Amino acid sequence: MAATPDGGGYWLVASDGVIFNYGHAGFYGSAASEPLVKSLVGTACTTDARGYWQVTSAGSIFNYGDAAFYGSAGSGPLAKPIVGIAALGS
Repeated sequence: MAATPDGGGYWLVASDGVIFNYGHAGFYGSAASEPLVKSLVGTACTTDARGYWQVTSAGSIFNYGDAAFYGSAGSGPLAKPIVGIAALGS
């Protein structure tokens, strides 16, 4: 789950990539149609709540809306599975 910065909405993410949006959290896409190797484990939203990132336990990142893609750990080996994601605001 990820809440909008002002607390007026939130997104719930299912392990298969489906996003459910509530309140004024917009829907910008989901990984539901992607061939996921591992389950999604987290979602984080942008500071303006007009986009979000989803991450799998293997480190693959999916970005939607105005969330920029900065890279992914999905192609390399990990010592431990990824368990979540957090976005840092300005």
